[in-house]
Amino acid sequence: MQDKDKSINSKSFGRSDNKQTIEDLKRLQSMDLGNKIQVTQARIMEWYNRNDKKCYVSFSGGKDSTVLADITAQVCSLFNCKLVLWFSDTGLEYPEVREHVKKFPQYLKDKYNIEVELIMDYPKDRKGKRITFRTVLEKYGYPIISKEVSKVIYDARSALSKGNIDSYALKQINDEYINPKTGELSVQYNKGKWKFLLDAPFVMSNRCCNVMKKSPAHKFDKQSGLKPIIGTMASESKQRKLQWLQFGCNSFDANNPSSKPISFWLEQDVLEYLYEYKIPYASVYGNIEIDENGRYYTTGCNRTGCIFCGYGCHLEKEPNRFQMLKETHPKLWEYCMKPWNDGGLGMREVLEYIGVKVE
Repeated sequence: MQDKDKSINSKSFGRSDNKQTIEDLKRLQSMDLGNKIQVTQARIMEWYNRNDKKCYVSFSGGKDSTVLADITAQVCSLFNCKLVLWFSDTGLEYPEVREHVKKFPQYLKDKYNIEVELIMDYPKDRKGKRITFRTVLEKYGYPIISKEVSKVIYDARSALSKGNIDSYALKQINDEYINPKTGELSVQYNKGKWKFLLDAPFVMSNRCCNVMKKSPAHKFDKQSGLKPIIGTMASESKQRKLQWLQFGCNSFDANNPSSKPISFWLEQDVLEYLYEYKIPYASVYGNIEIDENGRYYTTGCNRTGCIFCGYGCHLEKEPNRFQMLKETHPKLWEYCMKPWNDGGLGMREVLEYIGVKVE
């Protein structure tokens, strides 16, 4: 394992119960990389032990899951067990990411002398037919602004169509929802800023991630009997922070148990790990370099996620993800922006409606 001179102590580095606090999170986030690696190793070891080594890594091919796969491989080497990597081929990955997904298992096998199995899955309906992103857009609408906002708009439109003027979503979109705990208007849950989207000439919702990623993962969990290890971080969203506070890294008692052993990492930790330990990663990120302030950064894409996802793009500085896509992958950009009736995704109309430049 990395940092062999330091012992791994599950009790000293992080907690596995569900009594986490903001102070716990801040303490863990402030630790140096060496200690974070030890906490993560301990959480993964605990997960394997509790689940009789019947576990797998949800491997997207991005930099976060690449780090997670490398650390999990160290644990598998220690436990003398097979490392299973599960990849959901949504059709929304950069070509360079898919290439990395195919090559990285051999790297881990050679480096740690372990058996590595890569399972390439894909979203499918009940009849086994592949589900595409275009199919999701047609049925549920576009993922834009955020999961919370797109859900509120979708639910508010549904309520209006049914004449349900007292719906929770309509109260949120009209800035009328009152927090029952305080008796005051909720700043957190009211979404009046986005009311104009009720009149948008397109549909939006938060269903895409469920259909393309979560549902295939849950099906694989059930069919394989393996328990997932996921590379998400609490710093990425309010929802992920709340989940960590409720369950910690290993959610043994959740409805869908999972391990998220790098929850307390920050993006700088991920970049430092890849840089310092010389771990191969998808070429779409470019090189990892260090600026004059000692911070790590990528010379290419910063996040790879789903290529056509619109969540958060309105907050990005230019060049935003879609402007960069035009430069790096012009054919994918053309398909993304092509009008819907011409066989494209129709994203230009959607993005320009919310004030996002596409070129």
